Amino acid sequence: MTWQDTRLTELLGIRTPIIQAPMAGASTPAMAIAAAGAGALGSLGCAMMSPDKVRVDASQALKRSNGAINLNFFCHEKPHVDPGINAAAVARLAPWYEHFGVSEITAPSENNVPFDAAMCDVLLELRPRVASFHFGLPASEEVARLKDAKIIILSSATSAAEARWLEDHGADAIIAQGAEAGGHNGWFLGPEGDVAGLFSLLPRVVDATSLPVIAAGGIADGRGIAAAFAFGASGVQVGTAFLASPESAVPEVHKEAVVRATGDDTMASRAFSGRSARTITNAYAKEMASVDDWPDFPLMNAATGPLRAASAAADLPDAVSLWSGQGVGLARAETTRATIDRLVAETDAILG
Repeated sequence: MTWQDTRLTELLGIRTPIIQAPMAGASTPAMAIAAAGAGALGSLGCAMMSPDKVRVDASQALKRSNGAINLNFFCHEKPHVDPGINAAAVARLAPWYEHFGVSEITAPSENNVPFDAAMCDVLLELRPRVASFHFGLPASEEVARLKDAKIIILSSATSAAEARWLEDHGADAIIAQGAEAGGHNGWFLGPEGDVAGLFSLLPRVVDATSLPVIAAGGIADGRGIAAAFAFGASGVQVGTAFLASPESAVPEVHKEAVVRATGDDTMASRAFSGRSARTITNAYAKEMASVDDWPDFPLMNAATGPLRAASAAADLPDAVSLWSGQGVGLARAETTRATIDRLVAETDAILG
């Protein structure tokens, strides 16, 4: 058995079937450049960026790399604003704001919008090799424009039904994202519920679609990559393994938490953004674990932003969104290039 499945490498124009996960707020042009230089697909998480910021960062990554760059965006539904739920969230946050000496509480509000026609215009200017999406796909008009421009489209599926939907609506490859993944889970069909672990999900997604399938969630070493290929994957997407790298944009307290973590100390929390996302367990996430009436995603990002920043500035992990997958116990403080080289060597040693 070999892990060098040419379906994905030929589609993406890369040497090795590894995608450095986009990770909005953590990935940087330097990380994407290093990943592309190591033969993988480098990615930039653009979901929280303005169009001008996307232009600046993506241009840097594209100009200073071999072009194997993926730009990632969110396709979430517009949030419904409920004044009562917003007020309750502010009341819960008040003691935390006071604890960190932040005088003015920021109300929940929409500070980033789903991928739209304006952002599509930016992509058509930049012409990245790959555009990827979380929480579904853009409107059919934008998908058609990207495909006309020969931009390869990826998106995450958390079920066989989502994989079939993505194939029917224009995706060129499917990212099968298991519950182990760090950050936001990508479900988009039906109400939020339990998501399968990767190795329960992966073979069902492989069977459900004719497209190449990329395994994501909890993979942080060659053993995970080898297992993913044994289950039918054509490639893997790895994120948490890069969080403690010098190219990562997360605060130092987050990097330190990643290196210290065992992998048994993560939890899914809605308390940071209003939508379930996996974090290393900390005081804020534990305190809010029983709350189930948060404002719609992404309204809470604005409300918790000052709190997260104050916690990081104090070098305390207590209220930082420590996004990490369950493979965090395998992560190391090494460069992006060193991580990819290690993953390749470990997988070669198993699969040849």
